[in-house]
Amino acid sequence: MKRRHGVDISAAATPSFSSDPAETRATLSSSKGGDRSIASLFRQNTPLAANSARSQAITDAIAYFICKDIQPYSVVENEGFKQLVHILDPRYKIPQRAFFTDTQIPALYIKVKKEVMESLSNAKRVAITVDGWTSCATHSYITVTSHHIDNEWNMKNYVLQTRIYNEAHTGLNLSVFLRDVCCEWKLEDKKPALVTDNARNMLLAGAGADMEPHIRCIAHTLNLSSQKALKVETVSALLVKIRKLVTFFHKRPKACGALHEVQAQLKLKDHKLIHDVTTRWNSSLDMMERLWEQQAAVTLTTRKMKSRSRGENLPDLTEEDITLMPEIIKLLTPLKTATKCLSEEKTPTISIIAPTLAKLLEHFDPDDSDLPVISEMKDKFRQDFSTRYTYIQDFLWKASALDPRFKALEFLDDDHTRDTVYLGITAEVENMAEEDGRLNERQATNPENEQSSHREEEDEDDDPEPPMKKSALDLMFGSFSSPRAHKKSSRERAKEETAKYRGRDCLDLHGDVLQWWKKQVDLPLLSKLAKTYLSIPATSVPSERVFSTAGDIVTAQRSLLLPEHVDQLIFLKKNLTLSHVR
Repeated sequence: MKRRHGVDISAAATPSFSSDPAETRATLSSSKGGDRSIASLFRQNTPLAANSARSQAITDAIAYFICKDIQPYSVVENEGFKQLVHILDPRYKIPQRAFFTDTQIPALYIKVKKEVMESLSNAKRVAITVDGWTSCATHSYITVTSHHIDNEWNMKNYVLQTRIYNEAHTGLNLSVFLRDVCCEWKLEDKKPALVTDNARNMLLAGAGADMEPHIRCIAHTLNLSSQKALKVETVSALLVKIRKLVTFFHKRPKACGALHEVQAQLKLKDHKLIHDVTTRWNSSLDMMERLWEQQAAVTLTTRKMKSRSRGENLPDLTEEDITLMPEIIKLLTPLKTATKCLSEEKTPTISIIAPTLAKLLEHFDPDDSDLPVISEMKDKFRQDFSTRYTYIQDFLWKASALDPRFKALEFLDDDHTRDTVYLGITAEVENMAEEDGRLNERQATNPENEQSSHREEEDEDDDPEPPMKKSALDLMFGSFSSPRAHKKSSRERAKEETAKYRGRDCLDLHGDVLQWWKKQVDLPLLSKLAKTYLSIPATSVPSERVFSTAGDIVTAQRSLLLPEHVDQLIFLKKNLTLSHVR
């Protein structure tokens, strides 16, 4: 055969063996188990049933991918995505886009919403933050987030809803909106606290909805007060110069390239200049800090540009400007640090407001060594900031007292004020104990409880236990002794717990506040009160952070996305976890 037809029968009949032992074993197994190989081949080419566990798991994973990675629904129609899924499992058939839009993701939304509502139902208090934004399709939305501490002392933060709102944003309309939110999410009995910006309509809305306390976002307040300081004439003129320089380098590629060359020569960091944005907190400080860092490179580059007649309109930074910049940076940097600390979501922040107020007012105290411009900035800041939180001062002091890091209240001036704060806490603990006692009494007199107790008594009668044999002491002196222990009053329990708490060491500033409280099993009443305070955020940053997510979802290419789909996608982006799809 080989001579006439060029076919080597022995080579065709004998399986070839690879140098790789694994391939050799695979070849042998395939030659020995031909029937099994054929069966597996058929299984590989058989499409998965849509209701099979494997198919449902892949569909769930695709829905998770769409929600968490902010992918458009149309991703399931993309050629690259189809090929990826085919390589991973050729038996799986990707459902149509409409299935994810109308069935899979709405079902996932309902499932997660049910879990969120169950979590909220177990909370002692729920705080909500509210803020509005406008999409690229010019639709007005309002986002609501919730915050509470669960039974395991973990901070829980959820995005509740992002709904289109076409009504006028008046205080009255927004108060109705807030009441509707509390009704839909069953928060009426959770003593809901409200955190918003300082807008007048929001202040009226909180009062109209009877939501207390109403915390005005501390980050927004710091920004407002710092803007007052930056409007000092000399500082405002300096910022105008800096903006012109930054704009020049942003819009001129050649100037930007020249700046990079000078940065390399001076061995400065290859950082781009920053332009401030009116609505972005601390951005003017960021712009000034970056220019100060790159001041030498910017000065040399602008001189080169002017020598080549390419930067005739560029402003010159004077010696006074260069002297003033580091002083302004030094003055405003604590505001940036405070904003960062107060914008955390996983740890309590309401308790940081009062110490922050004290520290910042101390920092902005006038000093004889200050430049005249800095003195004027301090004065403008203090005038605007010093009275911002007098309306809720007592509440903020109590919040700090219930934080083991600040419970010594060292930011207050005298012991009398500290004692007054703790007297207020003791009174609240006492009221809470009495309220719990009344609730227990109502539960004890509930007919359903009585029926269950009767059934238990009947069960016990069916198999009565033999009476305990009395000792000689019982027979002799039983009438003289009373087994009843003294039952402490609510006031006594409140005073005792407060005294124990004050006597304990403060927690380190980097310590875990919530886990510290979890371990205080001998302070049940005070722990319950701490939950109602520490669950409230200091800022409305959580709802404002949703704006960036919303901007990634409602893009120019997806401007026709229906409002209910916007709500579902933002909700699932923030609240969906792997446990929901496994």
